[in-house]
Amino acid sequence: MENSVSFKSINRIAIPAIIAGIAEPLISLTDIAVIGNVDDNSVEALAAAGIVGSFLSAIIWIVAQTKTAISAIVSQHLGANRLHAVKTLIPQAIAFNFLFSLLIYITTAYFAKAIFSAYNAEGLILQYSEEYYQIRALGYPLTLVTFAIFGVFRGLQNTYWAMKCSLTGAAVNVLLDYLLVYGIDGVIPAMHLAGAAYASLAAQATMLIMAFWFFFKKTPFHLKLSFTINPRMKGLLLMAANLFVRTAALNFAIYLANAYATDYGKNYIAAQSILMNIWLFFSFFIDGYANAGNAIGGKLLGAMDYRNLWELSKKISKYAVFIALILMGICALFYDEIGLLFNKEENVLVLFSSVFWIVLLMQPVNAIAFMFDGIFKGLGEAKYLRNVLLVATFLGFTPTLLVADHFGLQLYGIWIAFFVWMLIRSGALVVYFRRKYLHKDV
Repeated sequence: MENSVSFKSINRIAIPAIIAGIAEPLISLTDIAVIGNVDDNSVEALAAAGIVGSFLSAIIWIVAQTKTAISAIVSQHLGANRLHAVKTLIPQAIAFNFLFSLLIYITTAYFAKAIFSAYNAEGLILQYSEEYYQIRALGYPLTLVTFAIFGVFRGLQNTYWAMKCSLTGAAVNVLLDYLLVYGIDGVIPAMHLAGAAYASLAAQATMLIMAFWFFFKKTPFHLKLSFTINPRMKGLLLMAANLFVRTAALNFAIYLANAYATDYGKNYIAAQSILMNIWLFFSFFIDGYANAGNAIGGKLLGAMDYRNLWELSKKISKYAVFIALILMGICALFYDEIGLLFNKEENVLVLFSSVFWIVLLMQPVNAIAFMFDGIFKGLGEAKYLRNVLLVATFLGFTPTLLVADHFGLQLYGIWIAFFVWMLIRSGALVVYFRRKYLHKDV
């Protein structure tokens, strides 16, 4: 396994994963940029897209944890040369994702108005949110099945196929966003917010079709369901359940931030929508190296190669921090211009610019947290990840936000709370990894 943690082997997984990863938030960023520049009610439309995007991300992140569990199990069995043991597991996991996504769609679509009222949305923002979500939610089955297949690809140490799917989906989304939101005189009617939702659906369908093609043509797996449950299914679901709870805690923090921002006023939630989508874009960008840590870490654990596991943690952390510093530098150079990409309202831009520096400052800390997140997922350490997020959210983020709100810090308080949250996450993961794996021998 000497070459498993070389610069070339890490980047062979990380770079396609970065490109694939940024395609997902690029879809949301495109929606935000296009919607934020419509002629009618742009602030309300932007706020609705931000709220719905936040909720969609929350749901997808929670239920898509089976992707991570699949990736961890496949990579560990790959390292142990036992892929045959999970051949019946893969179609069962994909079927589980599909059925679970249908259940989520049925329940959330029916209660859409109540859900977005809980975000403090009202009036036109609430109306837009409900309409936008009813269409976007149709994409749950498409996205969750695609993610399950991407988990298989990553477990096989291949992120190139997912990159091709994601890039094509992003291109479809960008093109259709402009065509459907603004329309073409005499050809395509302007559909406003609904147009962005349909563009996203088309992008998700495109990615799923391509993912199936690679799955059947390039992997040793199939979709033939066995009625005998694979013995590893219990472990997969347990790992996924711990990651569900972890991601639910993560998204509670995002929900709380958006609920407070909405309560401060429409300009605040519009600025928060831009800040959060940029933060997520950075997160997915840096997360490419976390995906490499996930795939390679699981393979090294399967081969019981702890020395290279430690080397892996050092190398991908350095690479990720370097990427974070580059992103910080680029955004610092174009600090004022970035906000103009998403909205032209002066009040929104003033709020955005006043807080954006905090988002930039926390990027190296984010990089460390995301790297060890990825490695721990590959190692199957879902229980510890769950506990760290619970502590960070309920003993770090939430108290900080409440205190900051009491002192009237508003958006500053929200992002200071996020900074505290990430410091706890990164610190806890680094300390635990050093204790458990630094001096471990075969």
